[in-house]
Formats: sequence, structure tokens, C-alpha cells
Amino acid sequence: MKIICLQENFKKGLLNVSNITGKNLTLPILNNILLNTDKKQLKLSTTDLEMAIISQIQCKIEKEGDITVPAKLLVNFINNLPNNKININIKNNIISLKCENYNSFIKGLDAKDFPIIPKIKNDPIIEIDSFEFKNALEQVINFVSISEIRPEISGVLFDFSDEKKAKFVATDSFRLGEKTLNIKNSKIKKGERKLIIIPYKTIQELIRIISNSKNNILKISIENNQILFDLEENQIISRLIEGNYPNYQQLIAKQFDTTIITTREELIKAVKIGSFFSSKINDLRLKINSKKSQIEVFSQDIELGENASQINSEIKGKDVEIIFNHKYLLDGLNNINTEKVIIGFNGETSPGIIRPEGKDDFIYIIMPIKL
Repeated sequence: MKIICLQENFKKGLLNVSNITGKNLTLPILNNILLNTDKKQLKLSTTDLEMAIISQIQCKIEKEGDITVPAKLLVNFINNLPNNKININIKNNIISLKCENYNSFIKGLDAKDFPIIPKIKNDPIIEIDSFEFKNALEQVINFVSISEIRPEISGVLFDFSDEKKAKFVATDSFRLGEKTLNIKNSKIKKGERKLIIIPYKTIQELIRIISNSKNNILKISIENNQILFDLEENQIISRLIEGNYPNYQQLIAKQFDTTIITTREELIKAVKIGSFFSSKINDLRLKINSKKSQIEVFSQDIELGENASQINSEIKGKDVEIIFNHKYLLDGLNNINTEKVIIGFNGETSPGIIRPEGKDDFIYIIMPIKL
């Protein structure tokens, strides 16, 4: 292989693919990046056997070829080169890189030994704005369970059942977030149900790569137990998590004994201050008084003291006292961007439901602490 590539382009491609390498001791070639030419482009590929990332960069191809190169060494070297042309030559699994007065030889491994990356031939079922997609994922990703005991909740649920809307759901069984996003170009047939679970790590990489991409169109294809996220110059191929996602819809009550409309920023501030006085289990008590139209945010620790903050709010229904984990409460409030929020309760032992006022695109469910 003989190519000429700009350092800036090579550096960007390596940034996209190198994040999933360097962690495999049993199969050393997984710590390498596969370099191979494809028409007028240099293709960079990495895999951890669960997910693969491919990045294509423009280069001058003088001779076709391929090789796998240790990712850490290649990234460190390329990142520190001047922003100029790099001459790349490969012979006998040794890659030569020359840039201005820098000249290095790196020992690689045969590309034939690199794991085969699955190819998804099915047409995209969805085309969507990549940055809207990323923002939606960011609203729910922090609610994913990191435990391997229940693999079905160790990822984000994509619900493409509706041909005009997509839902993204994540839960760790203590709280749950559901984000709804409108879809303009969907090839999902009416009545065809598409429920798939994407691993947490794949979602992390997808968010990162979209953040570094200039392409605002994301195409999604599914084949067997694999999914392809295509951003033209970058692709992620990932396995899907098998299993049935919990029927969380039964937790979303349609009517509430107590309904509150309150200012989001005021509630966030009161919860933050209350958290300083919370005990080791992060408990925070909300006392809802409908006659006073007031929420009292109360916390107490035997060693530290106690705090009570009052927030004037619109309240309908019964008075109630309910205890939440203050960290989980803040997580939900921080993922809403409206001035006011609507909170619904059905007693002190049922989950609280938080929504943005005037919007129906986000729902947050939080389980109470039972003392």
C-alpha cells in the first residue's frame, strides 16, 4: 500500500475509531486499527467483537493495500506530527510514515487475521437528523443500568413502532426516562413493530462520533441481530441486546391524586440545597400542601442538621409527603428545558411522574424511597 494523506484528516479518522481499542489482552489484534484502501479513500476500522467503528478519510491512493497497526502507538504518533502531508508505505507488515523531517517504521499484523466486520445490506429503515438524535439520546443515557444481572436494561430501548415518531427509553429500575422524537423519513410499515435494545457502550460511541461529525443525516439499518448507524464518513455496527424490555408503560398513570405545576429552576435550587443536609441514603422529603399551594423540600441528617425550603406552586388534589433520592430527582429535572414542570403523584408509595409543561416529548419516572 502506498498513499499520501493529510495529517489533519488522518488524526480525525483515528479519533473516531480508536476509543474501543487497547483493552483486549486475550486477542491482541483487537488492539490494532485496520487500515485498508477503498477506491479513493483510506478506511480505518476497529472492533471489540461487540461493536465495530469505521471511518473513511480522503487520501491520494497510489497503491492499494491493507495492514493492522497498534492503535495507541499510531494515534500518539499521528497526533504529534505537523499539519502536513504524510507519506505512507507498507511492505512486509511494516508501515512507514514520513512527514516533513519525521520518519517512523511501525510493526503491524497481517490484515487477514483481523476479525470480519459484519456487513448490513438491508436498506435504511429510518433517516433522521443526527444532532436531534444525539440530543435525544443524551436525555436518557444516564438512566441506563450498569449492572449485568439484567442485560435487557443495560442499554437504551429504541421503539420505532410509530412511523412518525421514535421513542428512546432507559431505566435502572429506580428511575426511567422516555424521550419522543419526530421522524420525517421512515420506511417502517404501518403496524410493523420495531423494538430493539442498543448496548450502553454503543450509545456512548454514537453520541461521541455524532458530536465530532459535520454530517447531519443519520441512516439506521437493521439486519438479524445487528444495527448499522451510517453517517456517510463514519459508521457504527453493533450487536443488539436480546431480551424483553420491561413493560414500563404500566407505570405511567393517566390520572393523579396530586398534580403540581412548579418552576423548574426553583425546584432544582431547593433540591440542591436540601441535598447538603441529606443522610447517607440521599433521601429528600417533598411535603405537598394544597391549601397553602406550596411544596416544602425537607432534608435532615442527625450529624449535620436540617433544611426546609418552600416553593409556591399550583397544586390540585390531595396533600402528600413523599421521599426521593435527591440525585435521581435532579437527573430528571436537569433533562427538562421548559420554565415549568408538571409533577404527578398517586400517594407516597407510587412512582412520581415528571413532565415538561406544554410539551409531551419527555417523561421521567422516579421511584420513591420507602422508609
